[in-house]
Amino acid sequence: MTRQDNTIVFGTEDVLIALCNSVTKVLTAASHSEIRYSAMVQRIRKTCLKPDIGCFVLFDGGFSGLVILNFSAQAAMELYERYMVNMGMAKEELAGSFPSDEGGNVMGELMNQIVGDFTGKIGRELQTHITQNQPKMLAINKQVMLSVDANLDQAEARRVTFYTGGNNIFYLELAIDRSEFNKMHK
Repeated sequence: MTRQDNTIVFGTEDVLIALCNSVTKVLTAASHSEIRYSAMVQRIRKTCLKPDIGCFVLFDGGFSGLVILNFSAQAAMELYERYMVNMGMAKEELAGSFPSDEGGNVMGELMNQIVGDFTGKIGRELQTHITQNQPKMLAINKQVMLSVDANLDQAEARRVTFYTGGNNIFYLELAIDRSEFNKMHK
């Protein structure tokens, strides 16, 4: 047997880019405004939920990991308002501030759509199966460290800065096992 030299390798940064593209796609469609992310990625030691709004979800299957989105109150409120207005709600009928049950439910639903888009895309591209748990949202006022029990042996963590259409900042954090996917055949 011979191995071809043009083996396609898909690693942690590729997984992160796919996730960033899912965040951008889902939130741009939901808010009808441009969501963009920084070209720079930060390697971090641990993932954590940070003020004001933290959403997280675990995924498992072909590989395991944790996705966290940390929103400022301004970013969360902007995305919530734009999403609900685009769904036909009158702005006067919306929750006036975070945290609110309705706002938390919307952020959880958006997180579910993001991770669903990501796991579907990665599953097809890497020819593997990935499942996710139900996203959780927490309103917090001080930093909370989130310990990941996702069966990660050699965890790698990354943080990327995102910007809403109104230039409010939020952060994506990803923790996954150090992974490399090599294409063996067509």
